[in-house]
Amino acid sequence: MSRYVVTGCAGFIGSHLTDRLLADGHSVIGIDSFEDFYPRVRKEANLEPARADPAFTLVDADILDLAVERTGSPGDSRLVELIRGSTCLYHLAARSGVRSSWGSSFEIYTRNNVLATQQLLEASVAAAIAKLVYVSSSSVYGNQEKLPLQETMSPQPHSPYGVTKLAAEHLCGLYHANHGLPVVSLRFFTVYGPRQRPDMAFHKFIEALRHDREIEVYGDGLQTRDFTYVDDIVQGLLLAQDAPSGSVLNVGGGTRIALIDAIEALGEVAGVRPQVAYRPGKAGDVRATWADIDRATSLMGYRPTTTVAEELARQWASAVDGR
Repeated sequence: MSRYVVTGCAGFIGSHLTDRLLADGHSVIGIDSFEDFYPRVRKEANLEPARADPAFTLVDADILDLAVERTGSPGDSRLVELIRGSTCLYHLAARSGVRSSWGSSFEIYTRNNVLATQQLLEASVAAAIAKLVYVSSSSVYGNQEKLPLQETMSPQPHSPYGVTKLAAEHLCGLYHANHGLPVVSLRFFTVYGPRQRPDMAFHKFIEALRHDREIEVYGDGLQTRDFTYVDDIVQGLLLAQDAPSGSVLNVGGGTRIALIDAIEALGEVAGVRPQVAYRPGKAGDVRATWADIDRATSLMGYRPTTTVAEELARQWASAVDGR
């Protein structure tokens, strides 16, 4: 039985990854601080399947606190102790959200996305970790003139959130170059599916349709996104264990869809005609994302297998069933 560590294990993607690792017969140490970005009860619900499995251990703590908590071994922190000997360390813990990263909130983003990552990298060097997979974001690209987005493009973050994710990416590169740390960074593109955070678009759209409310769209609705179903994301995470260290890879759906078209598709699934209210665009929102996934396909065999129409039906059914 291999042992894995997942930071941010109670979140949307982290809980799906944890469930998959356990289903594959591995043991998992999950680290999560249950920050109040959204209600703890939602995160607790995400972890219900994992907590029923004796191969899962939950560490309810902050990464920065674990980094300074000492253990019986000279010089070791509890963080080093937790991650040492793991087959792979998946670092998903972060403060997410483009629109909420402005103003005084930036301090929280800096702490959780940059400082926590730096301390985890330090601990990974000390623990001689076998592989670290860092979860980055398409937000590092910002508004680019050319599509699809390729890893060779110069990043131009359009939000404070994007700045912090890029900074952490650079830290991963530094620790690989200077300490030989085997780390891979994955840039995720607009992930959707059951357990989505309540601030995410499809979750909000589904709730509006279920309760006969208007769907608020910020902008003209013609902005495009590369929507990626969570099962494809989890598969990308698993494949990343064997990707070359030092790699930065796009993990997306590989196609782009206008937001208004996605809303119409969701309306068809729900059997209702969406009522859309257009609002002014929000600071930090980009016009288009679209992942070039050729590098991920070449280096780790990543290929998305789902379609937006099919998986929106699954997310709708999950919401209706209260899952």
